[in-house]
Amino acid sequence: MKNNLDLKHKMKITEILEKDRPTFSFEFFPPKTEEGLASLYKTIAELEKINPSFISITYGAMGSTRKKTLELIEKIKKSLKCEIMAHLTCIGATAEEISSIVLKLKKLNISNILALRGDIPDDYPEKDKVKKDFMYASDLVRFIRNLNDFCIGVAGYPECHRDCTDINTDISYLAEKIEAGAEFVITQLFFHNEYYNSFVEKIRGKGIKNPVIPGILPITGYHQISKIQKMCGCSIHNNIKTELEKFKDDPVSIRNFGVDYATEQCSELLEQGAPGIHFYTFNKSEATRKIWENLSKK
Repeated sequence: MKNNLDLKHKMKITEILEKDRPTFSFEFFPPKTEEGLASLYKTIAELEKINPSFISITYGAMGSTRKKTLELIEKIKKSLKCEIMAHLTCIGATAEEISSIVLKLKKLNISNILALRGDIPDDYPEKDKVKKDFMYASDLVRFIRNLNDFCIGVAGYPECHRDCTDINTDISYLAEKIEAGAEFVITQLFFHNEYYNSFVEKIRGKGIKNPVIPGILPITGYHQISKIQKMCGCSIHNNIKTELEKFKDDPVSIRNFGVDYATEQCSELLEQGAPGIHFYTFNKSEATRKIWENLSKK
């Protein structure tokens, strides 16, 4: 897989998708410590050599990382040539707060926003009394669209959102986000491509023609899978569980298995027409870099 795109410092992701496919992008989160920040910059420096199509920076629950997210975006924007997509969640936020953040992103020369509802933490004080100017991600998409000419992406859930038990209902929510002004979709992570293929087939049947970029998480640890599964509800079939059990006391072999598995997963997705790959890096570079190298040889 090659990526020869000569990126401008300000480009919409839809323009990138039109100009050069497949895309290759990474997700990072704002670290809580200075040590974590230093480690993240090292990771970004390593992955920048790959010439990513864009990178995304997450936004904590209830805006908990708002300041750090904006600071990180500003620092990265000054030092990197690649495009940045800012995550933005809306649950519990006021219209005034969202408007202020969007204005700051505009001043930072950010063209792309991933609009998300977000979740209220279970231990949040008076959870049921949180002010809700935005009930759904579609409300946020519509609000941003009326503020400025951003390129807006939204999340898609190949195995259904954990708060929704019916995939057709979940797809109807996606359709509302697209109708509100979203232009592309990045999926929740999945480990089995049949879920992505089925999801794309279903939304195409509903008339949704927007690009759907699959989100991939390389397996890097034995206990990682159970935590991820609990967090987002993705399926783990027996072929993966068997391999993890086989290598449970051998972290190097687990990482190698994770790289090989993700390489084949990505290769198949791209051969079947996926517009690119979006990697959930957990602020680490080694696995993603090796997968890129493997794909480049194909």
